[in-house]
Amino acid sequence: MPIDFDPNDVTHKIAVKFIHAYLPDAKKPYTLRAVHQPELDIHGIASKADVYNIVTSPKVIEEGMNAGIELINYLVADGFRIKTPLFTVKLRVPGEYDGSETRLPHGVHPAARLQAGAAFRKYLKERVQVEFDGVYQGDGLIAEVRDEATELADEAATIGKLLTIHGYALKIDADAAHRDEAGVFFEPEGGGQAVKAEIIAVNEPKTLKVIVPAALEAGRHYSLKVVTQSKVKRGSGLLKNLREVRSEFSLTAQ
Repeated sequence: MPIDFDPNDVTHKIAVKFIHAYLPDAKKPYTLRAVHQPELDIHGIASKADVYNIVTSPKVIEEGMNAGIELINYLVADGFRIKTPLFTVKLRVPGEYDGSETRLPHGVHPAARLQAGAAFRKYLKERVQVEFDGVYQGDGLIAEVRDEATELADEAATIGKLLTIHGYALKIDADAAHRDEAGVFFEPEGGGQAVKAEIIAVNEPKTLKVIVPAALEAGRHYSLKVVTQSKVKRGSGLLKNLREVRSEFSLTAQ
């Protein structure tokens, strides 16, 4: 069944807010960020079929998506380049070589390169309207988390390796009474004891660099929580109480 990007002949409207620019090379004080709906897994996607007037049964959609993803997994691993209206994905081998090698360097592995398909890009360009909804007023923001061992963003946390957290109002500071409560914490999904990052290599308002704790359980999903008394706006002194900044996504420990 072909993917139908126009099931309702609608124009999508999404709200966006100004957020403080968080990357070092930003030339203007704000960027725009969509006010995202909750994260969906495959079951969640299938359950929305009725909302978007998709007549196929949600159960069939879920089973088909799972089977399709499994098949794509095997095909890409066999070297096929997969092209769909939604995305294109292909195998890539990172690194530079002199042409005499007989094996990959230690620590180098094949990876996947994925990009949005042309039909999907065209659909977004023509069908999505953006509505400006003011400045984000949260007490800080975790905007992006990059796992330096894998170069994956908002996805992985390699135990014992460096994790770079970009955002704003992230600097960790606290008075003597609250020092043990402040820091970067990994909170396991489904409940359990949060794990504190003991080593913070960089501690700046827009960038934190931490070593992923050895106590994390490989394969488990963790959200991030930054606890600090530093002020949201730059200035001297500390807040009276601690404030928390949480990620809107989870990372898989590995």
